Amino acid sequence: MTRPLLVDTDPGCDDALAILLALEHADLEVVGLTTVHGNASIDATTHNARSILELLERPDVPVSRGAELPLISPLETAEHIHGVDGIRGDLPEPSPATRPADTHAAQFIVEQARAYEGELTIAAIGPLTNVALALAIEPKLPALLDELIVMGGAAFAPGNVTPLAEANFHSDPEAAHRVVRDGDPIVVGLDVTRRATLPAAWIEGLPRGGPLGRSIYEWATYYTEEILERYDLETAAIHDALVIAQLIDEEVLEVEPHFMEVGIDSELDRGALVCDPHGVTGEGPNGRVAVDVDVDRYRELVIEAVEGVL
Repeated sequence: MTRPLLVDTDPGCDDALAILLALEHADLEVVGLTTVHGNASIDATTHNARSILELLERPDVPVSRGAELPLISPLETAEHIHGVDGIRGDLPEPSPATRPADTHAAQFIVEQARAYEGELTIAAIGPLTNVALALAIEPKLPALLDELIVMGGAAFAPGNVTPLAEANFHSDPEAAHRVVRDGDPIVVGLDVTRRATLPAAWIEGLPRGGPLGRSIYEWATYYTEEILERYDLETAAIHDALVIAQLIDEEVLEVEPHFMEVGIDSELDRGALVCDPHGVTGEGPNGRVAVDVDVDRYRELVIEAVEGVL
């Protein structure tokens, strides 16, 4: 039996590999992509999502355009990391078959949750604006889902935008605050995703004779030398694909229940994921946090999916 999955995304190079992994694994049925501002503008991320589906020959997957701006914060994008318009690679122009749905992403999320009541998983791998808006529309959203898994935060590790905050949570701290507080999520942050790299020799061996191979190579090598040196990495961290790998094999990550909050009160803590491992707040767990990763298993899953399409 396949698991219905909705991917809320801001493609993005690591988003693209996450989408590829989700589409190619037999255990997952991708019922739609919802797009959000983040790695680029909403126009660009929506275009990129459609182009990825076109490249992977899956124009049947619906795309729903979402939030153009964070709830309160000014818009931040990351073309300087992911490339012009937010993604690298040799992507095709999407056909009319991948024209975005008329429904806003937040409403689409609610509709799919109701349609697949108790069965749908949401993988939110961009800023959490759409998910926060969906919670506002339908406060019972967590009860309608099988699972909400989020790529964001840095629970017990340094951030990558500020010393405390990770990019997705920092892009819309108020949305992250709401979703972490009320969404009962599994939070997969920099504690584990910085280790979600792919072997350098395998990347260099990728066939690049066609647009798909060239694009996958670009997605896997989107870090600059400066970023690799800063984080002492040999290859780029493919953060978002780790979320999908966990849905395929729940042994990929070790997760712990914790009480969590996201900072919104000062510049220092904006977007920072704060956990309470010693229970000093007296609050019970409101979700789970990934604290360790089986890197070898993660790599097996990604490599198998990529080699299956090349």
